[in-house]
Amino acid sequence: MKIILSIIFIILNIYASELIDSTTCKGCHPTIYGEFYDSSHRKASIFENKVHKAMWDLHPDKQKESYTCAVCHTPTDLELLKNLEENKKALPSNNNVQTQEAISCVYCHSIKDVENHAKLNKNVISEEEKVFYSANENHRDQKNKSFKDEVSLFGMMKEKSGSPFHKIDYSNDNFYTGKMCMGCHSHMQNDNNFDLCRMDEKGAKDEETNCISCHMPKIAGSATSIKITKEHRFHGFASGSKNQDLLAKYIKIDFKENTNDFEVSIKNEAAHNLFLQPLRLAQLKVSILRDSKTINLDTKSFARIIGKDGKPTMPWIADSEIENNMLKANERRVINYDFKLQKDDKIEVIFGYYTVNPKMIEKLNLQDDEESKKFNIIFSKFFYAK
Repeated sequence: MKIILSIIFIILNIYASELIDSTTCKGCHPTIYGEFYDSSHRKASIFENKVHKAMWDLHPDKQKESYTCAVCHTPTDLELLKNLEENKKALPSNNNVQTQEAISCVYCHSIKDVENHAKLNKNVISEEEKVFYSANENHRDQKNKSFKDEVSLFGMMKEKSGSPFHKIDYSNDNFYTGKMCMGCHSHMQNDNNFDLCRMDEKGAKDEETNCISCHMPKIAGSATSIKITKEHRFHGFASGSKNQDLLAKYIKIDFKENTNDFEVSIKNEAAHNLFLQPLRLAQLKVSILRDSKTINLDTKSFARIIGKDGKPTMPWIADSEIENNMLKANERRVINYDFKLQKDDKIEVIFGYYTVNPKMIEKLNLQDDEESKKFNIIFSKFFYAK
């Protein structure tokens, strides 16, 4: 009997550890897993994110052998977090957790609440085993929904509900307002108590428009293979670096022709400043197509430059803003072009961004990384002179 119990105990432990692996989720959520696998969440570690690695290679904490970025970039690496907490050597290893599970499915769906702190907020993780949080307006009153066959139409129709592998808690308000994102995406201060980035938390309080509704919009496709649904929340996480086409609808560009000049207006309809990461550089490019010629007008740049003593620096040194003309939340910016249009001129307007400001490419040793150097087009449109 003892041998049988031991075998059962081993099997249960193997099963429990397997559940932590996001590939387990793939069995019932193949579409969502596919999106997650190509996302910036799965690729958050230094082994999958070249820009993050470039920053880490220059960070003074690397010399101290203390990967403090792990709290948000690889929270699934429990051994690394434990070493950090105990002030031991804590450097990321090129293992399965770092490359496949940096921010895992289980981790995000276990965020019970978020504690507010000055430098960086903290995620409060649920200790309930195999109970995961999710959002479903039709089941919001259910805290421990389990797998069962639901009968309707006088017993004529049956459909499956819940999961046979875990319970689901639909009652957590944070998964409806987007507050569950605010542990890592609210703000971050360096040792100079300077905000490297800060999100307006009003965007994580409204159930209609919030982090989740914008960055995880509902798209076609079933959320699970157990119960077929028409749509699901996108788990590729639309952002400045991935799936930015889903965010294009929050950029509105208009054109106005005057007698001797013209105007292009750009509006940021997002609930926060357009780009929060100080490495980003957004640009508005305008060209006139006249007959067979192309006339390129001055490019307008939008950036938030941080530094010290009036000069740009790396984030851990910065104590002030050097420049900030980034589009603010719900701001409409009008740019005037001192250029007289002719009838039938075709005006091409392109808005996009660089993941890394070209001025920082060499400093970060990213000269050979084409993705970092690429200009990513978010929005393009043609207008015609009358």
